[in-house]
Amino acid sequence: MKIRKGDRVVVLSGKDKGKEGEVMFALPADGKVIVDGVNVARKHQKPTQATMQGGIIDKDMPIDVSNVAILSPSDGKATRVGYRFTPDGDKVRICKRTGVDIDGK
Repeated sequence: MKIRKGDRVVVLSGKDKGKEGEVMFALPADGKVIVDGVNVARKHQKPTQATMQGGIIDKDMPIDVSNVAILSPSDGKATRVGYRFTPDGDKVRICKRTGVDIDGK
């Protein structure tokens, strides 16, 4: 999976199409990511020892990784992700549109 925690992404399809946010969690086994403020569901929360307050809470739900695209660090537009190797032998992610390093190394 080419999208990681901390990446800025834009939603390409679904009810939240066009929204931008930061990846809070990546779930590579399921091929899903949880983006802050995207795909929010309202859940009924029962009061427990950990959470004394019960009620209805807003919870960010996972969205399929194919429905999001990473934002290019240079111009802020949606782009695909590629890889290249540095002369040191490190593998870094690059923006397919502009060729700029995404990882910032």
